[in-house]
Amino acid sequence: MPSFLLERRHDGQVAGIDEAGRGPLAGPVVAACVYIPEKFPALKKVKDSKKLDGLTREALFTEITRHCAWGIAIADVGEIDNINILQATFLAMNRAVDAMSLAFNVEPCMYLVDGNQRPKGMESYNVTTVVEGDDKSYSIACASILAKVTRDRVMRELHEAHPQYGWHHNMGYGTPDHMAALNEHGPCAHHRASFAPVRDRLPAPLKHR
Repeated sequence: MPSFLLERRHDGQVAGIDEAGRGPLAGPVVAACVYIPEKFPALKKVKDSKKLDGLTREALFTEITRHCAWGIAIADVGEIDNINILQATFLAMNRAVDAMSLAFNVEPCMYLVDGNQRPKGMESYNVTTVVEGDDKSYSIACASILAKVTRDRVMRELHEAHPQYGWHHNMGYGTPDHMAALNEHGPCAHHRASFAPVRDRLPAPLKHR
């Protein structure tokens, strides 16, 4: 279970950063940055967003955004295809940091980032990477919830325009039903053309774009 142990190692404001949506075949990648104030009411259900059901995530999203400083940002499919998913993830993380700073005037002394890679573009910040950070850091776990809920909402909206892919439940991941729909209908503009399962199903003139 996540705790505040990593945050308490630093003297000053510490924020957590996480993303949702690096692996799917469709839709944006979303990042969130969260700073938790001292008076935040500890929520026992906070943990890695992937280990929570949708209703619990939505309820926690409301509480986190009500009591914390936060920023949420995306990198869209075009950016993912142009600069690759890793760099697009870093771009979304930088945007989330900027969004929190602008909205809440918060300048943390340290950013805890889920994973093992320092985000490009954050060279001027103090950054600590934390493998499986959403299981260790309360701030990262909160960021994971904001990112996951936001991305799921985006995919449900996209589903309304493209119901054949089942994005309201597979969220763009390469599930059997999504792959079957890709085989039957081909990719749409919200698919990641740089990902092999999509690229292999593009018309020949588009495969090398």
